[in-house]
Amino acid sequence: MTAELIEGARVVLDDRVEVTSVRIEDGRITGLDVPRDGAAIVPGKGRVLAPAFIDVHGDAFERQLMPRPGVMVGTETALLETDRQLAANGIATAYHALTLSWEPGLRSVETGWAVVRALEALRPRLTTDNRIQLRWETFCHEAEPLLSHVLSGPDRPSLAFNDHTTSMLLDYDIPVQDRPFDQVNPYPVTSFDDPRFRKKMADQARRAQLSAEDYTTLIARVWQRRAKVPDHIARIAALARKSGAPMLSHDDSQAETRSFYRGLGSKVAEFPMHDRVFHAAREAGDFIVLGAPNAMRGGSHLGSPGAAEMVTRGLCDILASDYYYPAMLGAVVRMLTDRVAPLPQLWALVALNPARAMGLTDRGRIAPGLRADLLLLDWPEGQAPAPLRTWVAGRGGYSALPLPRLPEPAI
Repeated sequence: MTAELIEGARVVLDDRVEVTSVRIEDGRITGLDVPRDGAAIVPGKGRVLAPAFIDVHGDAFERQLMPRPGVMVGTETALLETDRQLAANGIATAYHALTLSWEPGLRSVETGWAVVRALEALRPRLTTDNRIQLRWETFCHEAEPLLSHVLSGPDRPSLAFNDHTTSMLLDYDIPVQDRPFDQVNPYPVTSFDDPRFRKKMADQARRAQLSAEDYTTLIARVWQRRAKVPDHIARIAALARKSGAPMLSHDDSQAETRSFYRGLGSKVAEFPMHDRVFHAAREAGDFIVLGAPNAMRGGSHLGSPGAAEMVTRGLCDILASDYYYPAMLGAVVRMLTDRVAPLPQLWALVALNPARAMGLTDRGRIAPGLRADLLLLDWPEGQAPAPLRTWVAGRGGYSALPLPRLPEPAI
């Protein structure tokens, strides 16, 4: 592979931003501030160079699988399009949040198998490092063969424990942010006659392509599995520990919930829903993940804690794309504009810290010896930045035509 030297860009390093050159060769960063020495020159003057993003939780790929409610397209086509969107948004490593649910349709185990098989077949053709977050609904016992298959595979996934079953059945007089520990007995279940519950079932049913009545019957039947759920969680967690897969717990509302999953080996709190969980996670040394759209928009659409506020308070380590790939860059821009933190500290939320949480020691920062996962940005003063080029292990993952004029960057 021909060596390249990116010259003149303002480079986002661990603790500073400085103008320097970055040399890449054979998929690695081989030097900073080094001579040309026969390398192909990539002009960086007036631009910003930063580590490419590492996305620990993204489910926007679902919109490629089902671009309209009830309309599914070919899995390979959807994933190839997703791969290009990732690279165009500066994401070099992506964990697709593949929901494995007892629902039929988009989030079914059947669809999960289709995605897994397609990713395995497409691997040589993909631009970015496409990985899987096994976003497992803990009431979905039928997912175990798929979980075992992916956890024993060569591309180490992550495992996220989700329990939207108890969340959907929660008594509506209790805010979801105060939902009790999932395994508490008795659990406060809503009345199936509550109009709010009936509306929610109708909304969920559309995604599953069922009638509201059939969906309600289904969730009532699934609820009967509850007594078996703790043992099943323990069994799947043991598989993850054996494979070395990082584990996350999702939407924790109680410190007890976070403690339970931490005891199984989960060191990442994903989208905590209450201050008490943030503090419990921080005291235990867990990584804390929030949604980049939350930070980009200036708050959560669900009423959960604001990501920017939690960054300021030292209670957020990682921002994930969640449902919108451009939000990783958008969140950094919004928080930089709002003076939440300096750029290197903000960039760690979308590169270095995700790498550490996922055990990816070869990427996430710009330093000699690491993978050349890089993002070159056009970032005019007072305007939104745009990715110009993304490298994935030194390969050209994405490239846009250069702008005719290169004003000084905004930072």
